[in-house]
Order: sequence, then C-alpha cells, then structure tokens
Amino acid sequence: PRAPARHRAPRLPSAVGKVPGPAVPGREAQDGGVEGTPVGRRVVLGVLGLGALGVAFGRTLSDAEQGVLGVVGPRDVTGLTQLIPAGAGFRFYSVTGSIPRRSAATLTVGIGGLVRTPRQWTMAQLAALPQSTLRRDFQCVTGWRVPSVEWSGVALPDLLDLAGPRPEATAVRFTSFDGSYSESLTLEQARRRDVLVATGLQGEPISAAHGGPVRMAVLPMYGYKSLKWLDRIELTADVEPGYWERRGYDVDGWVGRSNGRGDEPT
Repeated sequence: PRAPARHRAPRLPSAVGKVPGPAVPGREAQDGGVEGTPVGRRVVLGVLGLGALGVAFGRTLSDAEQGVLGVVGPRDVTGLTQLIPAGAGFRFYSVTGSIPRRSAATLTVGIGGLVRTPRQWTMAQLAALPQSTLRRDFQCVTGWRVPSVEWSGVALPDLLDLAGPRPEATAVRFTSFDGSYSESLTLEQARRRDVLVATGLQGEPISAAHGGPVRMAVLPMYGYKSLKWLDRIELTADVEPGYWERRGYDVDGWVGRSNGRGDEPT
C-alpha cells in the first residue's frame, strides 16, 4: 500500500537489475535511467571476492575496494557490484560513471544567487566556523541502510546567515563539481540544523569515493538528497528539481516513520 504523501518513497526504476545509480553517459534506458557498458564475468566475480575480503580485513582493503568499484561499478548493468557492503556498509553511486576529484587544498565552496553577500569558503575557512557533529542512520532509497553514521561539518543555516538570503529567495540549489549532479531544498528545509555542509564522515575527512572533500548531508531525507562533491550553493526563487527528481523521484525525499525514523518533515 502507498505510504502517506509526505512520507512517500521516491519511485524506483522498474527494470530488473537496475538501481538509481551509478549511471554513465550513454543511451537512455526505458526507465529513465542511463545504460552503461557490461563488464565481464571474471571482473564481476573478482569484485565480489574483493568485497568478501573487505568484510574480513577491514578499512585498508575497503578503501582499495572503493577505488575498484569506482571504475567497475558504473559499467556493471547486472547490479551485482551494488550488493557489496563496501566502505563500511556504503555502496558506490555516481551519475557520471566516475569519481571526480578535487584537492582539499584548492577546493572552494561558493554561495550565491539571491543573497545579499555572495561568499566563498576554503576548507580551512569552513573548519574555522562553528562545527556540528550528528549521528544518524543513512538510508538509501534502494533499500540499504548504514546505521548510526557520524557526520561533521558546518550546519547549512549558519552559511545561509552569513550570505544573507534576499526576501525573494524561497529555495536552495546545490551543484556538484562532477558537472551533472544537482539537488534542491526549500529554504525552510535548508534551515534545519540536521542539514550539514559536511567535511567529516565517521571521524575522518570525507574521501572522494564518499563525495568529498565536501558534500551535503541532508540527514532526515533519503541519500540521493545528500549531494556529493559539493561545488556551489545557490539561492533561488523556486525549487529547481535535481538530477533524480527530473527522473521521477520525489522532491521531498523524507525517510519518514515507515522506515523507523522519528524526525519530522518540514
């Protein structure tokens, strides 16, 4: 049965073996996703074996595993690589079929659009602002969950206050330096204290495979709302549907009580 509208999960692709990401540039699939190039049986079996070793031997191998999945995963239309509990339970997703990388030493995050004072922050400047640390389950719309994930960074409302939204601003748009990924929130949603511009994950800097150096952590919503590889924040007059919303997902992606969460939607 369909959940109440405010907690309704985003529509999933209907084709067997496809999940919402990773996607690569190429032929559009009938379900609105993007089809990649198949990988060989030996490669897939090798990756599955690597996943088993990662469970057995811990973080060092898991980091190597993320690198392999970043290359193989986007071309695996079987969906098998998505079954690996890689990176401490997270699974790898990319809408461009790659892991974009920027140095933490040179990265800047900008905020502009309908603001009184456009701003840019380096990693060092973000670190000098008041920091928040929150622990929440991370829920993917495809069904997997990583319990009690520790996120750290700057609460988005603090950055919005520094920029000063203009009266006509009602929404916030986020763009990724991968060149394709985007997301949006209403301004009211963006002012929640559980929405972070995150620089830390599980007590360490966020790796490139996990969306670093800086990513969004929209903790009361499904994972697709927590944009990876954050480049720019822009205040807009209206909510602009993001990458996945343009492919049929809900704009308001609340996890909700049906998935064991108690935080109320805004």
